[in-house]
Amino acid sequence: MQNQSLFEQTKKASHSIPLLPDDVRNRLLSTLADKVEAQSETLLAANRSDLDRMDPASPLYDRLMLTPDRIRSIAADIRQVSLLPSPLGRTLLEKTLPNGLHLRRVSVPFGVIGIVFEARPNVCFDVFSLCFKSGNACILKGGRDAEESNKAIVSLIQQTLKEAGIDPMAVSLLPATHEATAEMLQANGYVDLCIPRGGKRLIQFVRDNARIPVIETGAGVVNTYFDRFGDVVKGAAIVCNAKTRRVSVCNSLDCLIVHASRLQDLPQLCAPLAEKHVTLYADPAAMDVLTGHYPAHLLLAATDESYGTEFMDYKMAIRTVASMEEALAHIARYGSGHSESIITDDEARAATFQLRVDAACVYVNAPTSFTDGAQFGLGAEIGISTQKLGPRGPMALEEMTTYKWLINGDGQVRNP
Repeated sequence: MQNQSLFEQTKKASHSIPLLPDDVRNRLLSTLADKVEAQSETLLAANRSDLDRMDPASPLYDRLMLTPDRIRSIAADIRQVSLLPSPLGRTLLEKTLPNGLHLRRVSVPFGVIGIVFEARPNVCFDVFSLCFKSGNACILKGGRDAEESNKAIVSLIQQTLKEAGIDPMAVSLLPATHEATAEMLQANGYVDLCIPRGGKRLIQFVRDNARIPVIETGAGVVNTYFDRFGDVVKGAAIVCNAKTRRVSVCNSLDCLIVHASRLQDLPQLCAPLAEKHVTLYADPAAMDVLTGHYPAHLLLAATDESYGTEFMDYKMAIRTVASMEEALAHIARYGSGHSESIITDDEARAATFQLRVDAACVYVNAPTSFTDGAQFGLGAEIGISTQKLGPRGPMALEEMTTYKWLINGDGQVRNP
């Protein structure tokens, strides 16, 4: 392997990180947050060189972009992680067997966590802070789009570690090549867990080629159902926020499902979207109502491809349904198991929706834009897991640990 040395050094660093006192890890993260703000111009300059190579019309452009506000938010997230309780050494289960053996199940780090991600340089900071706090080393594999940003970020983290007398290989950055991704996925004995963070094609590639354990963070095809008992004022604000807060992220709304009895409220529901220049792909019933009430150049007929698409852009589909059963069927067919929402004032229908929708996060009268580790009070996040085996939803500190059994005896032996 071309990156054999990097894998070996990161694995070696992973042995010492869990031995650090928690206050040492916390001070390191606090210092890093200060350095992020102090060196924001350096980080922004590296990011600008990446942005200059990308078409501003690309859906990934907003994901790639760092700004002074985003730098401050990154620093705040790192500080938040430093203030959270340590997830290590927690007793998850404890019991004494009839033979006197005392058993404890205790949380421990995985060891080395590999992250494959696309054009989101903030991932470097999120992953490192969560991995370091939870006693893990991490290997980062970003794409070419964010190559200069990622190099600058990892250099800053390694410098901070070195100044604190901590092995700087607690974080490492692989080259931005497909070959490096393949190496990580084959790195048995060096990488204990891989987490892909990106689009559908990236996740599928990792799943199909990995020989190491993988936790999937799936694409976000997100729906919101405006029920027959929905409040139109609440609904308009929720839909607009879910769609336009940041269109390029995985919790952004892709399809508004509307109960047929409330079609007359569709122009009011969509009015804030027009101000944000959102293109709507409407089914025939919705098209009839919106024509003349929504900018014609932003109103297009929906096709089969409009549903089940993660737009990552100022675009949204609209589907009319005759019942909640039909809405649930639409979500079951087209949703990705990420985040779904219902807008309704009927508590029984809200409870039914939350019970029957199969997704990591299911909302009532709130936008899916809240699906975020920081918003859930978890600090930063490594990703949103949509799988059912292992973590689901925002993956933060607790999800970066596994466990081992500690068994204390007093000379007991097992019968033949």
